[in-house]
Amino acid sequence: MSFDDKISALVEKIPSLFDHVETEEATKNALIMPFIAALGYDVFNPQEVVPEFVADHGTKKGEKVDYAIMQNNEVIILIECKQAKSNLSDANMSQLYRYFAVTKSRIAILTNGVKYLFFSDLEEPNKMDARPFLELDMLNLRKNLLAEVKKLGKEKFDLDRMLSTANELKYTSQIKKIMSTQFETPDENFVKYFFNACNNGARFTASAKEQFTEFVRKASYQFINESVSDFLDSVKAVQKEGEKPEEGQELEEKLNGIVTTNEELEAFQIVRAIICQKIAPDRVAQRDTKSYFGVLLDDNNRKPIYRLHFNASQKYIGLFDKDRKEIRHTINNVTDIYQFTQNLLDSLSLYEKNE
Repeated sequence: MSFDDKISALVEKIPSLFDHVETEEATKNALIMPFIAALGYDVFNPQEVVPEFVADHGTKKGEKVDYAIMQNNEVIILIECKQAKSNLSDANMSQLYRYFAVTKSRIAILTNGVKYLFFSDLEEPNKMDARPFLELDMLNLRKNLLAEVKKLGKEKFDLDRMLSTANELKYTSQIKKIMSTQFETPDENFVKYFFNACNNGARFTASAKEQFTEFVRKASYQFINESVSDFLDSVKAVQKEGEKPEEGQELEEKLNGIVTTNEELEAFQIVRAIICQKIAPDRVAQRDTKSYFGVLLDDNNRKPIYRLHFNASQKYIGLFDKDRKEIRHTINNVTDIYQFTQNLLDSLSLYEKNE
């Protein structure tokens, strides 16, 4: 199997394994070791993959990083592992920082088996950067990022080629995060820029800020949707000129990997019927992504009601607790959603209390 095939097979398994990897060790065995193996390294050969790698640093003795990948008896990649449900942004990376400084490794990875953060020393030689240059989400794979990760595989390990694009990857990923945040919840400076561009010399008052914040948010989504629509139209036009036409839904699936299924739509109708006991139907919005089908209150990402994970053989519904942490429950068909009626209503109550 190729690297891409092995990763695809692993991605298919993650939803069914997720609720069963309660420890870091289970996460390593079920999710992380198969990822390392997909890169071509023999996880059972200590000359290639060293578990519990020790590299004493000053007065710090006996501390261990979970894995060190070796080449010609030198460390080329360090990997620090966390339990699958842990938040990597809160992870303590002190050992990874220290070991990066005392080995010849230029790549360090922090992972919970679902998300992988790749670090290097782009800002200061031999000192691991605070921010990753690449973030890979196994449940929302981007082919361009997977192609970069492939450069770290055993067969064609190409550190120089990886690092040559690492700086660009680091900043483009940050820019995209900023854009995503600004489109969803634009800050004052972003809104003010558009207000000034649209209103030559007008005062940016509090009421203008409130009004234009919503204008900017809506315009951002409309711009993206219209751009995608124009692109789809252009592809269809090219097909009509000489290529065999495809069904619109199949074409869209190829272009963005997102297809809303009849089961997801049926589930959406069920949930809307349940929660309309408390709110108006037009306050319930759906958003489909590559990794899940989500339903939001007031079309607001900060007010998730539930998520459906129907991309694998085992179906899950993701519900949210009082801390807005997603908890997945297995279901066999969409009608099983009715048993979570109270959970769905409780989610609404939480948002109403905070408003």
